[in-house]
Amino acid sequence: MNLAPALSPRGIALLAGLLYLGEGAGSVFGQLIVPGNLLLAGDPAGTAARILESETLLRLGVAATVLSVAFFVAETAAFASLFRPVGRGPVQLFVFFSIATIGLNAVGALFEMAPLTLRSRDLAALGDEQRAAFAVFFLRLSAQTMNVFLILFGFRCMALGYLILRSSFMPGVIGGLLALAGIAYLPNLWPPLVTAITPFNLVLAMGELVLVVWLLVRGVDNARWHAQAAATYQGTFVSS
Repeated sequence: MNLAPALSPRGIALLAGLLYLGEGAGSVFGQLIVPGNLLLAGDPAGTAARILESETLLRLGVAATVLSVAFFVAETAAFASLFRPVGRGPVQLFVFFSIATIGLNAVGALFEMAPLTLRSRDLAALGDEQRAAFAVFFLRLSAQTMNVFLILFGFRCMALGYLILRSSFMPGVIGGLLALAGIAYLPNLWPPLVTAITPFNLVLAMGELVLVVWLLVRGVDNARWHAQAAATYQGTFVSS
């Protein structure tokens, strides 16, 4: 049986790192920076006016979020292929949390698109205040979706960290740092807690940056990847 994927393990690691960067950039711009520039606290009418004035920016934010979802899907496939020598169970757990996170990211994009209908004829019967409230509601709903997204993303980081710890072809310290980064996202269950522990949670989240840099610069040890893959598949055949 040929254990080698279409790309070398190091090539898959490089691809995963690039996709991770693309997903992160798209998600941050689309679901954090853009809504943050449009929402005016306690001023629904001002928010609605800003949306109408900055419709292009909001559309770019939605496009960035949708693109990040596409990157996320491809990134998950790359990591699942890269860590298949670790075993089916841990990889399936990682994929489960990834699918849940991807779904929430897509839902957040839908909520972010809703304010773009402010000029729609379907809303013509609503007054200016009602349409302003409509816009603010969906932008805030998108922000809340992002909070839940970050929580699930934290579990995903921990699952990926566990895969790294179980692997023989990447340094275990990176897996530990990534698991800590995942824990740093969990306080989003209660946003005031995030404010209270900032910037300490941001320091923990640096584990993601360490992972990406390692994937882009060093990747994985091809020989150890093949050795662990051979051992895993041999064990599977013996047990079956």
